[in-house]
Amino acid sequence: MSVEHENFIKGPKQLIVIVLLAFTVPVAAIALLSQLMTSDKKLREDEDKAAIAARIKPVGELVIAGPKVLLTGDKVFASLCTTCHTPGLAGAPKFGDKEAWAKVIKNGPAEAFQMAINGIRGMPPRGGNPDLTDEEVEGAVAYMANAAGANWTAPPLKMPSAAPAQAAASTPAAPAAAAAAMAPVAIPPPVAASTPAAPAQASAAGADKGKSIYDTTCMVCHATGVAGAPKFGDKAAWAPRIATGIDALHNSALKGKNAMPPKGGNLSLADADVIAGVDYMVAHAK
Repeated sequence: MSVEHENFIKGPKQLIVIVLLAFTVPVAAIALLSQLMTSDKKLREDEDKAAIAARIKPVGELVIAGPKVLLTGDKVFASLCTTCHTPGLAGAPKFGDKEAWAKVIKNGPAEAFQMAINGIRGMPPRGGNPDLTDEEVEGAVAYMANAAGANWTAPPLKMPSAAPAQAAASTPAAPAAAAAAMAPVAIPPPVAASTPAAPAQASAAGADKGKSIYDTTCMVCHATGVAGAPKFGDKAAWAPRIATGIDALHNSALKGKNAMPPKGGNLSLADADVIAGVDYMVAHAK
């Protein structure tokens, strides 16, 4: 028994339709795919330039530090003077204490400004921050005095200029440099045993730096032992602290401990300077 398969094409019209569809459908599919592939590119080309710039903006940017930022009196007080003048350490008149500031105010702003700039008794010059300008220091003094009843006017802030000093120093140096260039070069004889001197020179330099930091910052409290600070050279007072280890002492000086603020209240000091000051005091307490 045989089964005949029925042909689905019934006539010439159906054949023509099928042939047309066989060409039209693939062409339409190809066109749609082409449009889909190029639409994303067209959208990107149509984006606003500002949006493109924002999208490709780098994560980090290099920012060049500007010149010194001048501080008003209240800012200098908050960052430096408060260390001693808020609790009244080392005889410093407490902030807002009219009785303590009465004599200072009576003597006038000119004298008070000079004492703050040059230092007096336990207070180092410029409160221990040599980077402050005269006007910044005077502004801080006026701020504290006015809080105690004075009516002083802080001088206008102005940037320090080192240009004249540099020009004056460079002018006479030019003839000397020319003369030195024309002079015969003398070859020094070899120096024997120079290597052992290097550690001694480095040690001396470190001691000098430590003394400088002590004289301008640490002595405010450690010279008299105020607020529980171990007095300079007092072996008994320093012994338990030295026993904790030099690293612990460095960390306390850098971050602050008890009544002592970080870096002794002079935040402009580098970590290495603070460490040199601690080492200097420890060396004189052993």
